[in-house]
Amino acid sequence: MRIARFTTGDDPMYGIVQSKDGREMVYGITGDPLYTEIRPTGTILPLEDVRLLAPVIPRSKVVCVGRNYAAHAAELGNEVPEQALYFLKPNTSVIGPGDPVVLPAYSQEVSLEAELAVVIKRMSKDLAPEQVRSAILGFTCANDLTARDAQRSESQWLRAKAFDTSCPIGPWIETDLDTTALSITSSVDGEQAQDGTTADMIRSIEEIVSEISQVMTLLPGDVILTGTPAGVRTVEAGSSIDVTIEGIGTLTNPVVRR
Repeated sequence: MRIARFTTGDDPMYGIVQSKDGREMVYGITGDPLYTEIRPTGTILPLEDVRLLAPVIPRSKVVCVGRNYAAHAAELGNEVPEQALYFLKPNTSVIGPGDPVVLPAYSQEVSLEAELAVVIKRMSKDLAPEQVRSAILGFTCANDLTARDAQRSESQWLRAKAFDTSCPIGPWIETDLDTTALSITSSVDGEQAQDGTTADMIRSIEEIVSEISQVMTLLPGDVILTGTPAGVRTVEAGSSIDVTIEGIGTLTNPVVRR
């Protein structure tokens, strides 16, 4: 099931995206699927007639894991850490499909990072790996944009990773997905940058979510980014980034500088 958050110009609402007679349609549902039972409202709209929004705005946090693909660690001259490397992005970093990525004024070297994102559906603490799947609502595409020059110059990654618009997610949440070996790619203006597979993750989704839950309580709507494959590249104002994950879809965002 594909859960989208969208607007037609009025207040945002949620819907289920399904194909009907060869056309993608959005079926409106009541409330927020994180907290209420999914019930149809009777609203049915062609997908092209709505504006998709970030499928979830995290109530508290986005948790990311760094260097979870060996080839990506190597391309940046880093070793794979023995202890998983985690960091946070604030919910103000989250934007949706089509929203502009605004390059921060203090950086001249912002790069893309295509990632599979996990959306948490219930309050969770101290999960065992075998309990993780029951705590997940679904999965979406994400782009962990990074100011590389700031990252190299500081031991903490706040300026590098947490700037506004640095975490596009979307286009929707896919609830039924085998994440074992999904193709994950990115491109800039149609030119391919990354071409990887989740099969190359060093730590599995179950390991990542379990370990994070030992450190902090996960809340409904929290998002976890699971790392990026090799091929990251810088992006410039005026370009457009596509992140595509098999079984989910494509997340597209323009890049601007203000």
